[in-house]
Order: sequence, then C-alpha cells, then structure tokens
Amino acid sequence: MRAPRRLRTSAFRAGLGSLLTGAALLAAPFVAAGATDPPRAYIPGGAVVHRATPAAGRHLSGSIEVAGTTRTYRLYVPAHLPSRPVPLLVALHGGLGSGAQFESQTGFDGLAQANGFIVAYPNGTPQRPGTELDVWNAGGCCGVADVSHENVDDVGFITALIGHLESEYRVDRHRVFLTGHSNGALMAFAVACAASGTIDAIAVQSGALMEPTCDPPDPVSVLEIHGTADENIPINGGRGPKGISGTVFPPPLDALETFATADRCAAPTTRPDPSNRAVSIETWSGCRRGAIVEWAKVAGANHDWMGHPAPSQTVQRLGPPYLGFDSSLAVWSFLAAHQRR
Repeated sequence: MRAPRRLRTSAFRAGLGSLLTGAALLAAPFVAAGATDPPRAYIPGGAVVHRATPAAGRHLSGSIEVAGTTRTYRLYVPAHLPSRPVPLLVALHGGLGSGAQFESQTGFDGLAQANGFIVAYPNGTPQRPGTELDVWNAGGCCGVADVSHENVDDVGFITALIGHLESEYRVDRHRVFLTGHSNGALMAFAVACAASGTIDAIAVQSGALMEPTCDPPDPVSVLEIHGTADENIPINGGRGPKGISGTVFPPPLDALETFATADRCAAPTTRPDPSNRAVSIETWSGCRRGAIVEWAKVAGANHDWMGHPAPSQTVQRLGPPYLGFDSSLAVWSFLAAHQRR
C-alpha cells in the first residue's frame, strides 16, 4: 500500500478541474433508462435497508455564514425521530448539480424517513451566477470553486455546516457521515482528509482523491463505488473522454490505499457480491478502531448515479444511468454499519 499523503491545510491545488457529473437543472424531466436488471443493494455487514415515503417529514432550506460568505443548504428531517441522538448524512451533489437536484435524484429522503437519520444537501458555488449549476473546490477541481478562480473554502463550509446542525438537532456525533457523487465524491474525500475527527465514514460514487497530501489522524471508514465504464473519472485514472475540461484524474484506487494505510488496515481481499454478479468488492479490513475500506466495482456501469433515473440533459451527455445497482441503498447500507469507536 502507498504511504499516506500529507495534508496541506491552507490551500488547494491549482488547475481548472472538469465540470463532472450526473446533474442538470432540477426542472428537467426524468427518464428511466439503462440496465434491465432490477436495482440491488450491496449490503456489507448484513445491514438491513428499508424505504419509506418522505412526505411526512420536513423539507427545509437554510443558510450559514462562512468566512463572510452566505452558504446555503437543503435539509430533510424525518417525522417522529426518536428521542435519542440520530445519525447525520451530508450528501454532496456532483459538478453542475445542486442540493435540490441531488435530493430529488438519489431518494435519500425516503431512506432517512425509514431509518431515522437527518440528511443535509449543501450547495456548492454556482459555475454561472443565477444558476443551480454548482461546483466544489475539491483540490484542483472543479470550475470556479477551485484555487485558480475563487479558491472557495468548501472544507470549511462542510465542517461548519456539520457543527451548525449538531447545535440545532440531536445528532449522534459518533455517526456523522458523508456521501457524494463525482465532484461531490472528490469533496467528501477532501473533507475526510482534513476533518477526520468530525467524519466517521464516507460512502461515495465515481470519486478520486485530488488532494496531494492526506494523512488523517483519526480512522475513517470508506466505501467507493465505481463503474468500469465510467468515461468521466476512469476507473484506472486518466483523462475521461466525456470530461468537459480534460482533467487527468488519479486512479480511484489511490484514495482507497491512502485511507487503508492511514487506518492501518490489513492487505486487501477481493470477492464477488453474491447478490449481484456484476459487482466485485475489494476490502481492507483489520483496521484500527473498527474502520473498514471497501471498493465496489460495478461492471458496465457508467458515471451517473446508479440505480436512479437521471435528468434528460444528463442522459444526453453521459448516456442513461446504470440501473442494475442502487448506489443510494449501497451507501446507506455501508454507513449504517459504522460508527466511531
């Protein structure tokens, strides 16, 4: 395994990243297309996942001030939360997406209602003023948010948002999780590097670690889901033919090995997912304080969020999403089995 990357805390890498991912305007019609097999959840550790209608919960919008800038987010709070502290999931949209778009596409509200957790959908920086085509500064990526433009402190925003929500709700501080897609997955990795004492686990799709320095002092459990046919962030790294700016991405495996090394895990093992023959799972176990690092590789899957219909503009650019695997179920299945020890 590679040695951990050492974290730079003051600045992000320069360079114009690509504007990645499976998102478009929320008003766009949704279309169902892709694999014909029904979605199946990869459920590590035997975690049980259920769905419920989110209609009974509260859909809220909020804002906080970070470094003199107003940052906004959406929030779903389930009805009838238990009196005990509950998990918090922060869900990071992809490049050219928004909190509203990611909330609509992923179905995390229904999982939150069924499983009793709060989910927040922060908004990145608009690529163009007045739009909901937002991007994150995940270290040399992406768009106007990165260091070559506005050098937005998105790590500061996400950690401040977590602290704000912990002060407003009964959040279980041993179960604070991140998920994200594409540019949002890159962002989740960046936050896990910089704020491992705040984040218990992350589970993302179509990500990579852009930060050249990462050595989190606290263990963080990680799940990375990646399609073998991803043409935006190729599974072996490099320049994706469908990436807008031609960014050269490191191999996603680098991120897994970085966290496995920092978590002091044993050598990885590989096994097929018994419920879905398209999925191969590489696992680094035996990590300190019960952490685990896993890589779910989905044969034939492309870049868009798996298992859920996509906006029509996204389908025109990326092709139909792969529907034979449900990333939302897989994300919560993984996260539900982990908490800080």
